[in-house]
Amino acid sequence: MENEKFISVPEIPENFIDKFVAEDIAPGGRFYGQPVHTRFPPEPNGYLHIGHAKAARIDFGVAEKFGGICNLRMDDTNPVKEDEEFVDALKEDIRWLGWNWDDRFFYGSDYFRQTYEYAVHLIKKGLAYVCELTAEDFSKYRGDLQNPAVSPYRERSAEDNLRLFEEMKEGKYPDGKYTLRAKIDLASGNFNMRDPVLYRIRHVTHHHIGDSWCIFPMYDFAHPIQDVIEGITHSFCSLEYEDHRPLYDWVVNNIDGSCKPRQIEFARMNINYVVLSKRKLRYLVESGLVSGWDDPRMPTIRGLRRRGYTPDAINDFCERVGVAKAYSIVDYGLLEACLREDLNRRAVRAMAVLRPLKLTITNFPADETAVFDIENNPENEAAGTRQVTFSRSLWIERDDFALDPPKKYNRLFVGNEVRLKGAYIVKCIGCGTDADGNVTEVFAEYDPATSGGNTSDGRKVRGTIHWVDAAACADAEVRLYERLFSVPDPDADGKDSLEFLNPNSLETLTGCKLEMSLTSAEPGSVFQFLRLGYFVADTKDSKPDALVFNRAVALKDSFKA
Repeated sequence: MENEKFISVPEIPENFIDKFVAEDIAPGGRFYGQPVHTRFPPEPNGYLHIGHAKAARIDFGVAEKFGGICNLRMDDTNPVKEDEEFVDALKEDIRWLGWNWDDRFFYGSDYFRQTYEYAVHLIKKGLAYVCELTAEDFSKYRGDLQNPAVSPYRERSAEDNLRLFEEMKEGKYPDGKYTLRAKIDLASGNFNMRDPVLYRIRHVTHHHIGDSWCIFPMYDFAHPIQDVIEGITHSFCSLEYEDHRPLYDWVVNNIDGSCKPRQIEFARMNINYVVLSKRKLRYLVESGLVSGWDDPRMPTIRGLRRRGYTPDAINDFCERVGVAKAYSIVDYGLLEACLREDLNRRAVRAMAVLRPLKLTITNFPADETAVFDIENNPENEAAGTRQVTFSRSLWIERDDFALDPPKKYNRLFVGNEVRLKGAYIVKCIGCGTDADGNVTEVFAEYDPATSGGNTSDGRKVRGTIHWVDAAACADAEVRLYERLFSVPDPDADGKDSLEFLNPNSLETLTGCKLEMSLTSAEPGSVFQFLRLGYFVADTKDSKPDALVFNRAVALKDSFKA
């Protein structure tokens, strides 16, 4: 066939989805001769989270791998909490992750007229009817594994059903008065097939189509129809929809569409110390427990972006997690490791002192300044160097000095030598304290012959610490973020995740001292603060005259609840 020339089948499928798709487009397969056509259908009732990043990677990635196409479709059949704000954010975040849909962007609500006509078609075929059961009655008549469900309105005539359904559409009835149900099997062992609801009445303004409809299709009815209309070959969804697949197939096979998509389920992403329920994430936002959907502690793409995560790190994480059929929980540490690896290659190094303590070099001339060239990234020679000034007065980290040092302490204490990164070797000769005995200043002497931190006499200096020139530095606020929840399974059955919010998930430090090169940091730019971790200039709050940096990730896993 003509289309065969652009269909690519990987020689070795990487996972069960690849295997199924490869079989489907091979000679004799159900889609032989057709390009692979997938869709990514987020609901615009919140922001994308990292679980959606995995789903997007499957939907867009499979299409890309097999030389096909992928649609972006807003699943906007439930208008109560949906908003155009979320639509715009979803599109931006998906593009940021690296996926493109060209002109294949759709709203599910764009198909409401066709969906309604398919419902009318089912009524005429005797496969759908208008029901008057209330929500309480539905539960009462639901039945169990030994007893079938009961539906008193199942045998209405097609004429009555068509009239009532038309009147529902015209807005003649209040919410909850009627539903449209499929007529399938009230005794089915799969409760999704016990005459499921296809339409319900909702008198609410829709974010995209306004007040043109007051009846809305259920997801299980609308989604397969949308797939059929768009010509989707493979409809990927999370494992929770496996029991819904018979209903998906029932709709596809009874609406007389020419396309017969295949639904394939995969295990959704689960990460320890993380909650990925959009409903619970919304509650965190609306109750003020976090600063918003883009709070850097949130697992949303917006939050991860503001935290300093990169598209490459997130996509690498999703790739390493893989695609599986079985439920599993991924270690949060893997996500952090992916970010460290990515930023280690790309982040410019800089020096910052978060908890400053004054270091005075007593034998350095008070009216002089030295200048050192320090490498920007040892992993990337092309990153070049930057100039850092050095004077008599410096800032060092408070925990880089000890009055009573423990064993194997290689930093500053009286009588000990350390390297000041990229500058000189200095020897501590004393310190100053306040009335309470707190150290307020450290005194040291430098060795002029050790410019660049090197020695020519063979003496061993075990410790190297970072520093900032007190005469040429910038003040900054630094936010140290940890995991939002303090236990690995905050969302486990029977648990209230709010009881396990980590009280130490944010520590805000003010009066931090940064080298001057950081005053020109663009919002969103990421740096490795030497010995401290990777930090990003906050995209909302950081300004040249009021710097704010967020810790993206520590240099190694040091999480403590």
